[in-house]
Amino acid sequence: MLIWSRKGRAAAGALAVTLFAGVFLLPLAVILLSSLSKQWNGLLPTGFTFAHFVNAFRGAAWDSLFSSLMVGFCASLLALLCGMWAALALRQYGATLQKYLGLAFYLPSAIPSVSVGLGILVAFSQGPLQMNGTFFIVLAAHFVLISAFTFSNVTTGLARISADIENVASSLGASPWYRLRHITLPLMTPWMISAMALSLSLSMGELGATVMIYPPGWTTLPVTIFSLTDRGNIDDGSALTIVLVGVTLLLMMKLERIAHRLSQI
Repeated sequence: MLIWSRKGRAAAGALAVTLFAGVFLLPLAVILLSSLSKQWNGLLPTGFTFAHFVNAFRGAAWDSLFSSLMVGFCASLLALLCGMWAALALRQYGATLQKYLGLAFYLPSAIPSVSVGLGILVAFSQGPLQMNGTFFIVLAAHFVLISAFTFSNVTTGLARISADIENVASSLGASPWYRLRHITLPLMTPWMISAMALSLSLSMGELGATVMIYPPGWTTLPVTIFSLTDRGNIDDGSALTIVLVGVTLLLMMKLERIAHRLSQI
């Protein structure tokens, strides 16, 4: 319902700000305070320290950050490559076939991540494709979970490119490979980078499937945070959470800035 009165708009705005602060800002503020606290037994911490952030950049915590970045970039690049290939291939079919084949790419997003992790663990724990205990089983889980979002972004971008552009290039004698390399991919670059940013952020925060399949010595940052808080080490877990949020936001902002710059060309 539209609110026309000035008092009504003011009340609605105040309610929206209150809900936003309570749902989003307050939890982040509590995590930040916890990451800086020496001891927290009352309403507020009794002292502050940077020791928890120092711990976040050394030892197992630092290794888990590197693991998350490596898995995130590898899974995002693989999902982008497959999503782009699938979107280009589906363009050759009719609208009805595109609809039903496209649904196959969205199925992983409708399945709980724990179920995906269990399925991958069972499927790749024996036989010729055994990956249990390796980096590749984590990569496979992240790829399955983020591929639907990558495919969706790329498909949306591809739909915005007029077919007349490629038809004109074809009439001038351009080969399919030339059209793909010099026309389609340059026009798709902003959408591809946006898809990469979304996939990377989803991979960096993935826990449900990873906690079921991660091998020893290859712990991602969310798994490390879960392990620390499960053992009662809330302060170190909070510091790692702030690091995870900060790194993910920086990567997304950088990639989105690149995508915006390319879209203006």
